[in-house]
Amino acid sequence: MKIEKDRVVRFHYAVSEPGQEALESSREGEPLAILFGHGNIIPGLEKAMEGHEAGDSFSADVAAADAYGEKRDNLSQRVPKKHFGAQRLEPGMQVVLNTNFGPRAVTIQKVGMSVVDVDLNHPMAGKDLHFDIDIVEVREATAEELEHGHVHGDGGHHH
Repeated sequence: MKIEKDRVVRFHYAVSEPGQEALESSREGEPLAILFGHGNIIPGLEKAMEGHEAGDSFSADVAAADAYGEKRDNLSQRVPKKHFGAQRLEPGMQVVLNTNFGPRAVTIQKVGMSVVDVDLNHPMAGKDLHFDIDIVEVREATAEELEHGHVHGDGGHHH
């Protein structure tokens, strides 16, 4: 069965900047499960996966614009220190901040007495990325998965 819109795809991935060590990989754990064609992964990767089937292994290079977007200069924000809890903060650190739009990875720029300046760009913004993909399973999505716009069960979303 080929990967196309409204099918569930389970896959392992490793992502790196071209020619570098992997930044993250799923191979030690469970494969990732997505509902294909619903914007659950970056557009460039979705394009590269279309038409593949279970058992396929391939690589894809995704330009920054089709990954996490270009890095934007004006995305700094000053956040009260209390939002970070008790963790020790240092410039350059990446932390996950709970925002009104859900958790978001941010990079610490400057730490003051009571406020912290953070860069809201995704840590991988502005980077061309290289993916190594192993397709584990392709199946039809259930009616409920289609209605919710994400996968349930193995590697997916639990309500």
